[in-house]
Amino acid sequence: MSDLKQRCRGTGVALVTPFEKNGNIDWNDLEKIIEHVIAGGVEFLVSLGTTGESVTLTDEEHRSILDFTIKVNRRRVPLVAGVFGGNNTAALVEKIKTFNFEGIDAILSSNPSYNRPGQEGLFLHYMAIAEVSPLPIIIYNVPSRTACNLNAETTLRLANASDKFLGIKEASNDLYQVMKIIKGKPKDFLVFSGDDFMTLPIVTCGGDGVISVIANTLPRPFTDMTRAALRTDLPTAQKLNAKLLEFYRLLFLEGNPIGVKAALELQNICSREVRLPLTPMSEQGVHLIMSELEKLEAI
Repeated sequence: MSDLKQRCRGTGVALVTPFEKNGNIDWNDLEKIIEHVIAGGVEFLVSLGTTGESVTLTDEEHRSILDFTIKVNRRRVPLVAGVFGGNNTAALVEKIKTFNFEGIDAILSSNPSYNRPGQEGLFLHYMAIAEVSPLPIIIYNVPSRTACNLNAETTLRLANASDKFLGIKEASNDLYQVMKIIKGKPKDFLVFSGDDFMTLPIVTCGGDGVISVIANTLPRPFTDMTRAALRTDLPTAQKLNAKLLEFYRLLFLEGNPIGVKAALELQNICSREVRLPLTPMSEQGVHLIMSELEKLEAI
């Protein structure tokens, strides 16, 4: 297994993008978040994914956030850039050809949304990316957001067609599909859970970790849980997972990253501000998260 693949086994964190009250990016708080999650033990960072509200950021903001994250990270952990999804394959290919990837270790690319391609279209879309990408690619299958599912057969076809594919972030919530991928995948193809609550079952079935939301706010207990599962210390993993179970639910009570930003505000790490069309968490939701954080002794 390559050094990058070995370093990425475990917990990746889909970083939030903190905002000031006026809607501008809060650079001080972004630095606090990066330091918080690295100190908490995450194996790698994912910048500008869904949790980072990348779809409401400009291209200039994307570049600024990546440059800032590269600077703060200082190569301590691998950095994955998540702004390489799109439903126009040709435009995405051109973007990759001209992008400055210095300081970035891999890219995360989600299924095309809205135009709902079939399996052959999905295969050809990802292969077009693989042909031009200078970096390894993590495929992101999230049918709830893209309205199309990359099935196990197509995932395995991609994994065997190009060594550019580092792995897949699987957020289909279909454990049977995930197990089919794990059963048939090449040895070095990584399978990450795309949902925090699915991490333990996926790792137990042979997966390699997670790209996480909860790791923004509770990196240490969550990375400890993932590592325990990877070393097959199931009693420890089960105990930690049970402790976090209700918090998984609450973070998504009003959507992502609404819940995790509310938790981060309660921890004095960043504000709960989000960009429209999202709105900050309700006071009722904040109260529920606060109560759970108190139980977890995290505030």
